Amino acid sequence: MHALNRITVLFLLVALALTACSDTPPATPPSASTPPSASTAPSQARAVEITIRGRNVSPPPGRVEVAKGEKVRLVVHSDTGDEVHVHGYDLTAKVGPGNDAVIEFAATQTGLFEVETHESGLVLTQLAVR
Repeated sequence: MHALNRITVLFLLVALALTACSDTPPATPPSASTPPSASTAPSQARAVEITIRGRNVSPPPGRVEVAKGEKVRLVVHSDTGDEVHVHGYDLTAKVGPGNDAVIEFAATQTGLFEVETHESGLVLTQLAVR
């Protein structure tokens, strides 16, 4: 072997030995499949938006599936004054023209819970927490 080749081989062997003895694992770049850690992931609530015009509810009353522990954010717009109530959680908020009802909570209880207005008695939706 030529002297230059011997030096190159020797240099590569030393570099490999140093890498193998290192206590620090090699850095891996983040990828799209790597989930963010819990401390950096933003906590977002499941948004449910409902509009009341007269006695018409939009979208029509249905069922929203929610995982136990998931955050829920209800936003209700109405052209008349009333009170929005989430059964089972005993949460309420006033609603009226220019005053949206906003109710945000963690769905910690499992079951089927109606969201309705108190004065007009309209069923707005049902929350199915599983």
